[in-house]
Amino acid sequence: MIKKAEVLAKKLGLTFNQPHLFKTALTHRSVGAHNNERLEYLGDSILGFVVAEKLYIQFPNAGEGVLSRLRASLVNQSSLAELARQHNIGDYLILGSGELKSGGFRRDSILSDALEAIMGALLLDQGVEVCRQWILALFADKLADIKLDSWNKDPKTRLQELLQARKKALPVYELVAMSGADHAQTFEVKCSVVICPQATSGIGISRKKAEQVAAENMLILLEDQD
Repeated sequence: MIKKAEVLAKKLGLTFNQPHLFKTALTHRSVGAHNNERLEYLGDSILGFVVAEKLYIQFPNAGEGVLSRLRASLVNQSSLAELARQHNIGDYLILGSGELKSGGFRRDSILSDALEAIMGALLLDQGVEVCRQWILALFADKLADIKLDSWNKDPKTRLQELLQARKKALPVYELVAMSGADHAQTFEVKCSVVICPQATSGIGISRKKAEQVAAENMLILLEDQD
């Protein structure tokens, strides 16, 4: 039996003027046309802005690339699903029979979408500032734990640590081609990881530099994948 939406709202510290918005936020598309997809779109937008603004203030000396990576580490499917599980949001999801049978209430994509839809519902119900404060409270621990030092590491180290954190095999670097005279050689390297079906490539004046570029491209690909 699906638990009542108002019980979850209370646990999350929310009171809706338009309760139907919150119920819609918990309704997966498997139920029918009246679902949380549009609210998820809205929530994704406000979440990205709020976290970006907070990081901009929190790390005044960080460059655009570092800030983007910091945001991606917070605003991704795994991170959002983790927060959703902490608040048992899966127990309150309204799913179609197929998703119920297949355990959709445990799936990262469904949990993360529902959390973003709740943000979208709150934005519509009470405006930007209330939504901003709730998002910041929700992410308070993650924002407090994030460290700038780890994002100043080289791409190969960051990629290795990301895979180790997910308990996956380390990346594989393969020399694809070498060209040019001995004093001006160019190296092309391919990077492959088990969590991404697509390999990335990098070109540099040394094999090490080519591997760094390939690792950076893989990090970008994984961020987009999340």
